[in-house]
Amino acid sequence: MNNEKNLEIERKFLIKYPDTAILESVKGAKKIDITQAYTACGTRLRRWQDGDMVSYIKTVKTHITDLTRIEIENEITREEYEALLKEETSSLKKTRYRIPFEGHLLEIDIFPFWKNQAFLEIELQSEEETFSIPEYITVIKEVTEDKAYRNYALSKKIPKEEIF
Repeated sequence: MNNEKNLEIERKFLIKYPDTAILESVKGAKKIDITQAYTACGTRLRRWQDGDMVSYIKTVKTHITDLTRIEIENEITREEYEALLKEETSSLKKTRYRIPFEGHLLEIDIFPFWKNQAFLEIELQSEEETFSIPEYITVIKEVTEDKAYRNYALSKKIPKEEIF
């Protein structure tokens, strides 16, 4: 995340389902299981599990542009998380691979409801910043501006898999 005013500048791509063995073999790669829930007021609640370590995070995002949002994240206790879950309107589960690549951190999200595709997200320092995608990732299309591919939208309605 860009530290200036908690800005999150991110591009998102629909990709072919990656070879997870390759992802796991990348030096510095991390695999995290995430349960993500949303409340009626738009707050995102996450349960992150990295091995035996579990974290609970409350996030509020404010839209600036399709690429840029203000993101306020706070770690909360399990009790706070469970209390806030009572306001949940929708949720989803995913496995995230965090892959360092050429000075960026790539986040590849794999969902249990898709067998042929996944997401690649990359955080940037500016909307104009250039970046590369590793050759072991096959991009289907960019979905940064497509609201149907936002995690909140996926928690409500899953788009059909792309045919490629």
